Amino acid sequence: MARKDSLDHITPVVADNRPLAARLADLLREAITEGRFPRGEQLPSEEQLSASYGVGRTTVREALKELESEGAVQVRRGRGRFVSSVPPVFRPITRLESVTEMLAAQGYAVANRVLSAQTRDPSEEERDQLRLAEDASVVQLERLRLAEDDPLIYSVDVLPTDLVPESLGQGWKGSLFVHLEEAGLTPTTSVTVFRASHLPEAARKASGLDPFLPWLLMVQLHLAADGTPVLYSHDYYRGDRFSFEVLRRVESKSR
Repeated sequence: MARKDSLDHITPVVADNRPLAARLADLLREAITEGRFPRGEQLPSEEQLSASYGVGRTTVREALKELESEGAVQVRRGRGRFVSSVPPVFRPITRLESVTEMLAAQGYAVANRVLSAQTRDPSEEERDQLRLAEDASVVQLERLRLAEDDPLIYSVDVLPTDLVPESLGQGWKGSLFVHLEEAGLTPTTSVTVFRASHLPEAARKASGLDPFLPWLLMVQLHLAADGTPVLYSHDYYRGDRFSFEVLRRVESKSR
């Protein structure tokens, strides 16, 4: 349950030009960030929030839905709303980094749960993307990436067998980028496609997550500095935990 003093420091909604629900959502975010609503704890009820902020319950409900869509608040059926124990991750879409590096930058220690590791024949798509010879094989590594025991990312990584670093044979632990760097195969660029996706059924069962969670699929072909394809990956990011930022500019028009 939320602490009894959780409502003691709340400032009522003040006037500005935005809808009440948007203003209330901002105040709730601030309360979460400052720890007045601690992570992992239950939020006050709609009725309590309505009385504290001086707004109607419909406004409270709309503000909470906004926070739920961002992943800042979670609904636990039959129990109520809770502050997420793991805050959403916001990253520039142009930054190439490993999952381990990305989550570490947010202060999380990443745990990798290996679901499978196998050597197999490549698919036609993999053969084309990785520029493989007809007799080449690939190694596929399938993992769940967790922070504080919370599954955040499902990854399927495919590497040409002849490029697999020897260190990976020691248990497939740690950052795959680090293994590649140690083998002189540092990914320096990637060709990336984003699209909305469902989590594959086997991964959903392994994660134990709600089947209705949104996911963002990032398909990446990673290239070394000399242009050699070293890794083809499918990473499924939880839509309630990740947001990626991109800077867009208007193209200059010739006169």
